[in-house]
Amino acid sequence: MATITSTMVAKLRAKTDAPIMECKKALIEADGAMTRAEEVLRVRLGSRASRAAVRMTSEGVIESFIGDSGALVELNCETDFVAKNINFISFAKKVAKLVATQNPSDVAKLSTLLLDGSPVDTVRTVLIGKIGENITIRRFVRFETKYKLASYLHGTRIGVLVEYDGTNEQVGKDIAMHIAAMKPVSLSSDDVSAKLIMKERSIAEKKASESGKSPDIVAKMIEGSVQKYLKEVSLFNQPFVKNDKQTVQQMLQETNTVVRRFALFMLGEGVEKHHDNFEIEVAAQVAAEQKK
Repeated sequence: MATITSTMVAKLRAKTDAPIMECKKALIEADGAMTRAEEVLRVRLGSRASRAAVRMTSEGVIESFIGDSGALVELNCETDFVAKNINFISFAKKVAKLVATQNPSDVAKLSTLLLDGSPVDTVRTVLIGKIGENITIRRFVRFETKYKLASYLHGTRIGVLVEYDGTNEQVGKDIAMHIAAMKPVSLSSDDVSAKLIMKERSIAEKKASESGKSPDIVAKMIEGSVQKYLKEVSLFNQPFVKNDKQTVQQMLQETNTVVRRFALFMLGEGVEKHHDNFEIEVAAQVAAEQKK
């Protein structure tokens, strides 16, 4: 059996960026043959990625890219620790650029595009093997336009992409920041979905029915609540965050700017977070290793 030296391990790690112990195990299995060890790692890391794929991903990052077109993407992982990993963040940035420049129709198509010479899904799988956590590309949006684009990232957990028409680029940036802070659901009251209005009306009806007022007063209370909600969640009707004495619509009129559409991503929105006891999970993994 070949002697596995630290130099051999370091060389394999430099070529694959795999964990040190995984490199050592692969070299032992390959009896010191470097090429064979690389093949062992590809198989092992691929298997590791398959095991990780069943685990929930509710952490991660929002990234954006603006060139001739703009993109906003959400990538998820399992823990906040990995969300701060430089390789994970780099992957997210590259994916955002790829979406903007290549215009994939959906995540499945995006996964087949080449990134650094390999399909995106292959790059993702290898990264899972290196990091040891499941990683998913959850969603993206792409704006292609003859107008202007602005984006705003609040850390890595909130991202906004705005399409607008105007000469002042600062206004575009301010609108993106406003959307991140105030979280409108539509441009105007007319654009709020019927589903959201129905939900708000149902809440208003329950509150009004407990007031003991006459039916005609109750009806006015319900309608008043719905109208108030519509103003609160539509961008144009919201007080502008940098000057609450005017609405966003008034600010846009003053600056001769038209906002045409926007996208708002909030990390993990709609994804169920799991709350397993970490100590129990670690103990289970230790027990499994001991049993082996």
